[in-house]
Amino acid sequence: VEKYVLNPKCISMGELYGEVHPLTKEWNDGLASSIMRNCAVSETPEKKWVIFDGPVDALWIENMNTVLDDNMMLCLANGQRIKLRHEMRMLFEVQDLAVASPATVSRCGMVYLNYEDLSWKPYVQTWLNRHFDQQFNEEGEPMFCL
Repeated sequence: VEKYVLNPKCISMGELYGEVHPLTKEWNDGLASSIMRNCAVSETPEKKWVIFDGPVDALWIENMNTVLDDNMMLCLANGQRIKLRHEMRMLFEVQDLAVASPATVSRCGMVYLNYEDLSWKPYVQTWLNRHFDQQFNEEGEPMFCL
């Protein structure tokens, strides 16, 4: 699985989806549009996940409605459309959906994880996996398993 992680709230709408340069009048792709365009033209059969990890903002999430419906198409401000392939998936990791419209929420599948139910073990296991090469014993089980 190829993963592309970005925080949509830390950049402007133009940097996220693209914008016309005010002096040259040329279109410049944004971060999300360039990632999706590259994934859409890729011929590899691998799954591609575009992960939006950050707070929901009414502006950037509403532009995702055409991606999330049956069309699976990102419509850009310059009129271009990027058709997502079936190998592509969108994942939104958000704290809450307070500013998302019902239209956006109804297009997404939701998984709610309460941090109190997870406890400390997944955090420590993730840290161990990131900082140490995963090593396995003779039975094939991870040695750093909690």
